Formats: sequence, C-alpha cells, structure tokens
Amino acid sequence: MTDTLLTGIAPDLDADARVRADDRGHVFHSWSAQALIDPLPVAGGDGATFWDYQGQSYLDFSSQLVNLNLGHQHPDLVRAIQDQAGRLATIQPSMANDARGDLARRIAGVAGDGFQKVFFTNGGADANENAVRMARLVTGRRKVLSAYRSYHGNTTTAISLTGDPRRWPNEPADGSVAHFFGPYPYRSAFHATTPEEETERALAHLEQTIVLEGASTIAAIILETIVGTNGVLIPPPGYLAGVRELCDRYGIVYIADEVMVGFGRVGEWFAFQAFDVQPDLITFAKGVNSGYVPLGGVVISDRIAAHFDTVAFPGGLTYSGHPLACAAGVATFEVFERDGILERVRDLGDRVVAPKLAEIAQRHPSVGDVRGMGLFWAIELVKDRETREALVPFNASGADAAPVAAVAAACKRDGLWPFTHFNRVHVAPPLVISEDDLVRGLDVIDRALSIADSHL
Repeated sequence: MTDTLLTGIAPDLDADARVRADDRGHVFHSWSAQALIDPLPVAGGDGATFWDYQGQSYLDFSSQLVNLNLGHQHPDLVRAIQDQAGRLATIQPSMANDARGDLARRIAGVAGDGFQKVFFTNGGADANENAVRMARLVTGRRKVLSAYRSYHGNTTTAISLTGDPRRWPNEPADGSVAHFFGPYPYRSAFHATTPEEETERALAHLEQTIVLEGASTIAAIILETIVGTNGVLIPPPGYLAGVRELCDRYGIVYIADEVMVGFGRVGEWFAFQAFDVQPDLITFAKGVNSGYVPLGGVVISDRIAAHFDTVAFPGGLTYSGHPLACAAGVATFEVFERDGILERVRDLGDRVVAPKLAEIAQRHPSVGDVRGMGLFWAIELVKDRETREALVPFNASGADAAPVAAVAAACKRDGLWPFTHFNRVHVAPPLVISEDDLVRGLDVIDRALSIADSHL
C-alpha cells in the first residue's frame, strides 16, 4: 500500500471561492441548519488522503462516511467505471446485465451457505426499507424491533427504525416499530459486571420486549451487527447467537444491517461472520464499491427468496443494480482478493491499532474506553473514569459539545480529518491506508486528546 502523505499541493484560491460560493448559494445540505455551516471545498483525493483548494491535505480517518473502504481514486475502480461507461452506461433493472449478475453472484458467494439471491438498491436506507418489506410479506406480520443505539437510514421506515436522536424530529413515521436496549457493556442498561452477564440480561430484556409487544405481531428484528455511528459497539459473546435463537423460537426474521461494517471494515466480508451466526436478510451498501457510484442491496436467504418464486415482490428502483455501480463492485472484489484486504485489515487492527489505542488510553485520563475490530474503533471520552460521566452530554450541541469539537479542530489543524459523534472519536480510515499513515493518524489523535484531558 502506498504512503499517502502529500506535500506541495498548489493552492487555487479562485477555485476555492467559486466552489464555496456555489455551495453556499445553491446546495441544501443534509442534517444541517443551512446558515450555520461552512462546508470544506475539496479539490481532490488519493488513497487515504484528500485535499482542499488552499493546499491543505488531510488524512481521511473517517473514510468520508465510513464508506471509502478502498480509498480515494482507486485506479482499479475508476478504470472499471470508465470501461463500463464506454460499453454500456445504463440499462433498466428488468433486463439482465453482466456486471449486475457477476456482482450478485460474488456477493452471494461470500455471504455463505443458504444465500443465492441479491436485490440491489441505491444505498443503505432503501436496502433496509426493502428488507423490512420482505420480512413483512413473508411473515404476514407488521411490527419490527430495533435497538435504541442505532442508525438505519433516513427514509420513512428506516428513520423509524433508527434509535438515535435523528429519529425524533421525523416522528411519527412508521408506527409499527418498537425499540429495545442492545448490549453496551461499558454503559450497561442491565447493571451487568461482565460481558457474559451483559449477554444474558440483554437477551432476557429482548425476549421480554418480544412478549410484551406480541410475538405474533413481530415480522423482524433488525440489528447493526456492530453498532456504527452510535458507538462501535461490539456484541458480547453469545449475544447474536441468542438473537438468532429468539427469532427462530418466535418465527421472526433476523435482519443484519451490514451497511457500515460489511465488505472488510472489520476484516470479514460481513461482520456477522466473526460471531458464528447467520441472519435471514443482510443489508449492505457503502464498502461494496466504496461509494464511487451509489449502490446498496439485500442478500436474501434461500427460504425467504423462495417465497417470491411465484409471488411478485412489490418493489423496485429505476437504478437497481446500475451497471456503473456494479462494475465498481466487481472491481472491489478483485482488489480485495488480489491484495489480501481482509487479512490486511485483521493484521493492522490487531498489531497496530489495538495496542496503540491501549497506550493512548493509559496516557489520557479523558479516555474511558476503547473498543473495536479491524479498522473500526471508538475512543470514548469521559470527565471522570470512575463515574464514567461522558465528556459531553448525549445529543449535545453548541457549547455543550465544545470539548469534543475542540479535539476535532485540533486533529484538522494537524492534517487529520476525524469522525466524532457525541463523546467519541472513531477510527475508520480507508482499508488501503499505509501502516505509516495509520500510525501517523493515531499520533495526531494522541496529541489532540490533551485538549480533552484539559476539561477534566
């Protein structure tokens, strides 16, 4: 992998002003009060680095939105899109296409036994929408359970499934959703003192929720295999297997949301494969082609797919399985296999990130917990290690969020673009990052955390 440290990028202040003016004048941004933001104009990127028009480069420790698994401007993905565009730029989804079929076969092949069919969408939210639709049609039930600490997308049912505060201003939406507490050993809702206790008590709580909501009314349980934006929460031993058993016992479809953690982020094709469990439906997006062209989908178990052999599935999208997106997905598989990406991610996570973050935790009293797998980690910041009071409150904004905002600003001044959420700094660089750049980025975070320490 190449070292992505770049120097001497020529500033272009005229372009900076033009891009900034067009953006502020005409672009309506998501999740934002429009007059209170100042988006960074980005001029280009390469590997694990991107740069602005003023000549400042940033090590991308967020992989943009944890989707740029193969980094900026990967030549194989760019070439695949160019070649496909020169041959057949688009075709409607009711027709067969070689890139679409090739990618579907490859995805089903790595999903494991019992999966043969893939339904393509434009992204993760509509993947979750359609997975829920499939579960409801197959079971004849309506209700879906999801965790409070979760994000599943911004369309009607997906935002209802979402547990975090982005759901609140969008309510009411889909009224057939109920939430439960998932496991979170560091901040256990069940007063557990060990991972094993957390598993036992979280499963008991989930079963109680199933019973009280009415098992016969529940079509699906949807879970991020590893909770992403809301904490990089690794399921404790036996939890996912317990969810699988509860779904089997009560006739509920188990949907694994792998939108953020699929395609190598934790060193597996799909994160559930690290936990010896098999869902009924798998949703994906982001890393399937690093977002070079929008793409998502649902991997469908044979049992559920068989339901639609003679019954029409009432859903579809104009751009389902778009050839340009699928061509980049096929190239992604080829890069993963040729360059040993999964093995590389496991190695860097175990050998570099885990010990480095353990050292950082020892050095900084503001670090309450570090957790993660592969190249997906969270550093949880606290005011007091004994009480575990968060450095900033849940859903903090403005002055309340200032301590973590200051940490992020320090990272940016030092040439690193971080991913922060509430009281956490996440580590999610492109999977192709060089080891030197990975260490350099962790060193930047190490230095920035002195600001968090000053707020204790």
